[in-house]
Amino acid sequence: MDRIKLLRDLSDSFGVGGFEEETVEIIRKYIEGMVDEFYTDRVGNLIALKRGEGKAKIMLDAHSDEVGLIVSHIEKGFIKFTTIGGWDVRILPGHAVTIKTRDGRKVRGVIGTIPPHVLPPEERNKPILLDKLYIDVGATSQEEIEAKGINVGDPAVLHYPLEQIDKDTLMGKAFDDRAGCAVAISVLEKLKNEKLPFDLYVSFSMGEELGLRGTRTAAWQIEPDFAIALEGTIAADTPGIPPEKQPTKLGKGPAITIADRSIVVKQEVLRFFENVAQKYNIPYQYKIPAFGGTDAGMIHLTKKGCKAGVISVPSRYIHSPLSIMKISDFDYTVELVYYILKELNSSQLL
Repeated sequence: MDRIKLLRDLSDSFGVGGFEEETVEIIRKYIEGMVDEFYTDRVGNLIALKRGEGKAKIMLDAHSDEVGLIVSHIEKGFIKFTTIGGWDVRILPGHAVTIKTRDGRKVRGVIGTIPPHVLPPEERNKPILLDKLYIDVGATSQEEIEAKGINVGDPAVLHYPLEQIDKDTLMGKAFDDRAGCAVAISVLEKLKNEKLPFDLYVSFSMGEELGLRGTRTAAWQIEPDFAIALEGTIAADTPGIPPEKQPTKLGKGPAITIADRSIVVKQEVLRFFENVAQKYNIPYQYKIPAFGGTDAGMIHLTKKGCKAGVISVPSRYIHSPLSIMKISDFDYTVELVYYILKELNSSQLL
């Protein structure tokens, strides 16, 4: 499988939180033939099962949704919007967007605001507020908007197709969490002809950016004995950020979460992940500043609870129009998750 094509297909897909169908369909086509069964549940999670000897149930989770926008008001051909998921509103003006209409059309536009040239001096240095932004699709009337099929409630994403900008670097949107989805698919491919001593469930969960919503129902259905959330996480090895405030760095391998706002990972889970990485000479790093949360925070509290961990592909500028990640970090993450599953039966975690 061409991993760059996989990442491109996933990154370029339209999958705003609550509107993940296009992304889920791409994932479904990739995993056909890799698993024994799969289904989409009532809320939109795609849940796959690779049957093993059935002695335990292991869950991999990667969320299919991305942060985005949703049309809130239309007036005189201009489109007001609000956000889905966490955005830094300051960076939105001037970026290209794609609006997906109810009938499936994709309409290009650009995020506009009042140009600084016509602002009074006292307004030029003030923060940009969401209510000052709009989407311009070239329309000048309500009739033109209707002709394009745009309605209140239509979702939108930033429009930036994936690019490989050097041998080891990709630039694109939605690496949180299309990178995690690609890791899960790649691990399933590596396991395609292997028999595991447990049943492996993989949930491509909806609505993580809306508050860990999809994985709540997925975990209740699966009732895992052990779970790993696969993420595209924040790398902040950039100017102006001191080392102690950098959650992860590019080029240092997969990030193993110690704690975030939703989970404190058990020490035996951390030691197991470390031991596997060291055994197979896989570079790794820790994610320790407790920023944000992941689906693991919901999974480990489901029903009677389970042990859970988080393994992530570092990515600069998540929750922005464009992110940057290293292909080598992705490859090492796939290797680490694969060998964790291979070693899991011999660990003390089940």
